[in-house]
Amino acid sequence: MDTGSGPPPDVLDDAEARTRYARHLLLPEVGLAGQRRLAAARVLVLGAGGLGSPALLYLAAAGVGTIGIADDDVVELTNLQRQIVHGFPDVGRSKVSSAAAAVARVNPGVRVETFDQRVSAQTADALVAAYDVVLDGTDNFPTRYAVNDACAHAGIPLVWASVLRFDAQVAVWWAGHGPCLRCVFPHQPAEGDVPSCAEAGVLGALCGTIGSLQAAEALKLVLGIGEPLVGRMLVHDALRQSWDTLALQADPECPACGSPVGGGRGARLGAVALALPVPAEPVAVVTARELSIEMRRPHPPVLIDVRPEPERTIVSIPGAVAIDLADFRSGEAFSRPELGSLGTPLVLYCKTGVRSTEATRLVAAAGWGYAANLTGGVLAWVREVDPGLATY
Repeated sequence: MDTGSGPPPDVLDDAEARTRYARHLLLPEVGLAGQRRLAAARVLVLGAGGLGSPALLYLAAAGVGTIGIADDDVVELTNLQRQIVHGFPDVGRSKVSSAAAAVARVNPGVRVETFDQRVSAQTADALVAAYDVVLDGTDNFPTRYAVNDACAHAGIPLVWASVLRFDAQVAVWWAGHGPCLRCVFPHQPAEGDVPSCAEAGVLGALCGTIGSLQAAEALKLVLGIGEPLVGRMLVHDALRQSWDTLALQADPECPACGSPVGGGRGARLGAVALALPVPAEPVAVVTARELSIEMRRPHPPVLIDVRPEPERTIVSIPGAVAIDLADFRSGEAFSRPELGSLGTPLVLYCKTGVRSTEATRLVAAAGWGYAANLTGGVLAWVREVDPGLATY
């Protein structure tokens, strides 16, 4: 599968360069010609985070000539557990700036193009069009689908991966050669349906494993060697240390690629689980500053933390009662004496307000009485009321 970008330049004429890439030159599948292809290649890495970090370092070390880095975030202390392209001195620095500096340290011969911006449906087409291969290390569904659509329209292979807790998936979406993301996952999950790593956690070393796999797939695509993960998905369980492979097919009715490759409708993984739900009714909300005032009154509302215990150990709002979201779903929460009597005002919170929104709806559906959701969750409380508390 050839994704090269024209005649390779003569970048390996000096002894230092040949020494640097000697282990590649020994591989018959790479050799001088392949190394020159790498030097001529343009690879875009979306997200300089857990997946992008190892991918960027290995792409640079491999001698990919031009690497694009797109990310609108800044380095935070919580990133350092897995985002190895950044260090403690980089906290507060833009991720693209920090990552570009790390790439330069690994290989000063690599040209780096940085995009300090959030990729959207409006910007994705123009951004990906200038590259041979795109690597997706983003952390939200709107961006993932926008990038998939842009790559499908341009016929550019997209090396995709997802990690959460101890689990991961890797695939290559390439319209015209196999399925795209929408062939397999037709609908974006609604906000809150799938927890993020910031909510559920992730094993840091797993990001290294999967990001390195993404780099390997990108290198294979540039070199035109081996069998890239087109039409296949690797599924990894780090706790069991197991690897499974799922065969995938393109969907001829896919709105993004409409490719007939594979002869029929694809596997459509998650087509039921990821179907868009019926829009729910809005809930009452309270801001962190408003809540801080309410909690100082003679009869404050009952404050309920719906997060699981590991999150509560990091940070919680003083005076909160711990009742997991699962207990509201099962109905068990309504027999808990901590809630008070029927009609006692409640304020519910989680990390950012997504899960507590569901809990607030369940309280309303149970006919309990007044209940409000803390907008922005405990992170808003730390940011606006008590900055001395930990965050995550």
